[in-house]
Amino acid sequence: MSNKIYLTKEGLLKLQEELEFLKTTKRVEIAAKLKEAISFWDLSENSEYEDARNEQAQVELRILDLEEQLKNYELIEESGDKKNRIWMWSLVEIKNIETKEVEKFKIVWATESDILAELPTISNESPVWSSLLWKKQWDKVEVKAMSWTYQYEIVSIK
Repeated sequence: MSNKIYLTKEGLLKLQEELEFLKTTKRVEIAAKLKEAISFWDLSENSEYEDARNEQAQVELRILDLEEQLKNYELIEESGDKKNRIWMWSLVEIKNIETKEVEKFKIVWATESDILAELPTISNESPVWSSLLWKKQWDKVEVKAMSWTYQYEIVSIK
């Protein structure tokens, strides 16, 4: 991976913490699992050994991925309100015109996206983002996702 990624200070810290955890804690845990599994002798039919090796491979791939990201990032500062228009790090509240359902989220770079966070985030690579970019409060937007089209009204931007 040689593409530059964009991170906020918060996103950078999150990646650095994950990398440190994987290198210092997770590797040790997996080594202990491998040691225990090896003590069962027959490795050809040892599911514990196989599971530990698979977990080790996944962790090592994630470590490589994180290290590569941390070599190719650019720190982006969260800045002003961009004249009350939607941009990166905007806190947005939109209402589905048909269902009247209201959704709140923060727009972040793809590397920082976490839909399960307390305040859900939406990536700058999502269809919602491209529809909302530079829009203002009370604008109506059409979001095309796969074979569906949704109509939203922007309720608030912070």
